[in-house]
Amino acid sequence: MSAAAARRRKQAQKRAAKTGGTPAGDPVQGRLDALLADLSLSEESVAYDALQLAQSAVRRNVKIGNFAGAVDVAYETSLALLTKSGRVAVSSQLLAELVKVLGETHTACDAEWVARFTRLDEAYRAALDGDGNMSPEERGRLQRLHLQFLKKGLKWSNDLGSVRYGHQGMHSLLGDHCWNMSCDASVVDKEKPLGGDDDESTAEEVEIELRGDAVGHYAMAERIDAILGKLRGLPSPTDEETAAGHACPPAQRDELLTRAVLVLLAVENLSGARSLAGSFLSDVSERPPAELKKSYLDKTDGRSPSHVMFCSMLVRICEKDVKTAPLFKWLLKNFGAELMTVHDREVIKAYTTKIGRVYFNILPPPSMMDMMENMMSGMGG
Repeated sequence: MSAAAARRRKQAQKRAAKTGGTPAGDPVQGRLDALLADLSLSEESVAYDALQLAQSAVRRNVKIGNFAGAVDVAYETSLALLTKSGRVAVSSQLLAELVKVLGETHTACDAEWVARFTRLDEAYRAALDGDGNMSPEERGRLQRLHLQFLKKGLKWSNDLGSVRYGHQGMHSLLGDHCWNMSCDASVVDKEKPLGGDDDESTAEEVEIELRGDAVGHYAMAERIDAILGKLRGLPSPTDEETAAGHACPPAQRDELLTRAVLVLLAVENLSGARSLAGSFLSDVSERPPAELKKSYLDKTDGRSPSHVMFCSMLVRICEKDVKTAPLFKWLLKNFGAELMTVHDREVIKAYTTKIGRVYFNILPPPSMMDMMENMMSGMGG
């Protein structure tokens, strides 16, 4: 921002402070308040009028330097449209404006704003589930819009918050939403929420991608119990998925465990990674640890190396010092064929590359460094 622009903004803020922010008797704000209190707000035309008035009020407040007023109008009107009118499609437009203005006005991310996002998320899901006349296509579209809203909110919390890679509360919201989307037939069967019009992803690919994002966000939120709960509810690996040299993807349960442990290690949460791998081994895996340990190094038993043993060994190696780099390289090479069967190999490669740099000072190419940082900022691939 130029010095002149900064000066004008400061002057506008002073003028707004003198008048108490929004000018008294502002007709736009007055009409908006009246509509939000009107019982006819549930009608689409009335809700849309409220949307337009709120957008106008937000832009006016930004123009006069009343940034707190701008974001408050966007938040309060969005919440009212969801809770009083149930018009999700209308509210989604104002939510997009809200997250945009939060960044524009350099509003800091704090616990109060994360609580506001939580209330908006709860109201959005309640309104979406409460509309029994909505088509599956529209439901899928609105689920996808909410995913984008939460992702932008996470980026804002990273850019203007105090926590690197974003606030844990924002990650938690994204984890829940991604997992819920993966269980929603309107998303998995009818929509392709993660790609463009030319995306040819199958329902299974969309499901595992959303669940991979979910456990990644849960890991960033340090919700180890949530990860274990989701993994415990998934089917056990089949004989085909655990056969030596299998060409099919691994079991979802195994792939998601590995994804979560790698995220935890990449952000240097060793205790979380240790807890997740240990709890999975003792509480979720059907095969006893002694059998898994023996099978991991046995090339003649017809079984592929197990994911939980790979994760456990990786955690133990990372707990030591940089001199164990050869062990790290051996472990990745030994488990490399299994990693080549996962859904998003590039994401897994980026995580293992970051782990190599953080714990063992193994420097990747500059291009890989950029990919790692961009991916970690999005935190979910």
